[in-house]
Formats: sequence, C-alpha cells, structure tokens
Amino acid sequence: MNLKEKLHTFIEMTLDILFPVRLGLRNKSLTDMDNVEEYMLYLLDNNLEQTQIKNAKVAKAFVKQLPHLNSELVKDIEAIYQGDPAAKSKNEIILAYPGFQAVACYRIAHYLFLQGVALLPRMITEYAKSSSGIDIHPAASIGESLCIDHGTGVVIGETAVIGNNVKIYQGVTLGALSIPKRDTIGKRHPTIGNNVVIYAQAIILGGDTYIGDNCVIGGNVWITESIPPNSKVYYKNSTDAIIIRN
Repeated sequence: MNLKEKLHTFIEMTLDILFPVRLGLRNKSLTDMDNVEEYMLYLLDNNLEQTQIKNAKVAKAFVKQLPHLNSELVKDIEAIYQGDPAAKSKNEIILAYPGFQAVACYRIAHYLFLQGVALLPRMITEYAKSSSGIDIHPAASIGESLCIDHGTGVVIGETAVIGNNVKIYQGVTLGALSIPKRDTIGKRHPTIGNNVVIYAQAIILGGDTYIGDNCVIGGNVWITESIPPNSKVYYKNSTDAIIIRN
C-alpha cells in the first residue's frame, strides 16, 4: 500500500469512526469501536513526516480529540440540514453531500496542521477536493456550523477566516488579491463574519477585506473592499455593485 492509499484509508477510517452510519451501523458510538487508537497510531506513524516520538504524541492526541471533532461536525451537519430543504435526513448529508465530506476532511486536516504536521494536512484536503470539487486549505480558520451547499468550485485560501453560521454556495472564491512572493508574510485572504450568506460564484479577495456579520453577498459579485455588517451586496446591472444596509 503506497502513501496515498494509506492516506485514503486513514481518512475513510476516521470518518467511519466518527459516523458509524457509513458502515451501516445505526446505534454505535465512538467508544464502541475496537482497536481505534491502535489502528490510528499505525496509520499516522506511516504517514506523518515527523520523528516516531512525535508521531506517537500526535496520534494519541488525535484519537483523544475525536469526540470533540465529532461535536464540531455534528454542528456542520445541522447547519447543512437547516440550510438545505432538499436534505431529507442527516444521514443523507453524512453519506451523500460533498460539502460535508469536504468540511469533514478540512477539520481533520486543520487539527493536524495546528499540531505542526507537515504535508499530510494538505494531502487530506486535496483528497477531498478530488472527490468534491471543493478546495479548502488546511490552514484556513473556520468557525462552527459551516454550510457549503452544492459546493463545486468553492475555494477557501490559506489565510482566510470564516466565522460561525456561514453559508457558502458553489463557485465562491475566498482568495488573495494578487500573487505574492513565496516568502510573503501576512494575511492574504478575506475574513468573513458570523451569519453571512455568500451566493454562487461570488469572488471575495484580499487580506484586508472584511465581510461584516449578517451580510448577504449576492451571486457573481467581485469584492475587494470591506463590507459593513447587516449589508446586502448585489449587482443592480452588469456594471454597478450596490450595497444596501438593512
């Protein structure tokens, strides 16, 4: 089994542990799974670009935080369920929604990124991208209850910050305003406040760009400046963007 195959096994096993319904088990909890830590340790020891001592520490910490990761993802599932009337059940979201798959992989990768793990977090989010079309950098900071609806073509950059209860539709880009030099230090991607809705194909660029709480960003808009809270942004015609405060 090569590195990528081991990585894919690690991701799928982790998600199976977090959500046993993926295995056809309705009433299993995290503590019901046998030999979880041992299997995780084996996978991490064979995938992380660290010393064996650090691998063991990271692996044990990862397994211990699985209940917290599960709690985070349950909030994401609830946000998707409340945000998409087409979802008939939460199990449908777990089993069939690419937005949830991408967010779940991001949260696994982000945890490992925060532990100083090299390469593997990026490989995890690239795995999610290949199956969902959603590109979330593992270093991005994302709050609770994220809903990505449809999702194909969503890009969330490395230094993006997203608050709680945000809903993002397909084709949205949270990107850098320009291509920096490799050694550029600082924030390059926008900050999105709480309770924001960003409709399809909106492009929001720049590290100094802040979208305030409770904003609604219309489809196909191009934003490179901050938007005050409680605003709506949309195109009145093909050339002018209009900001309306509630």
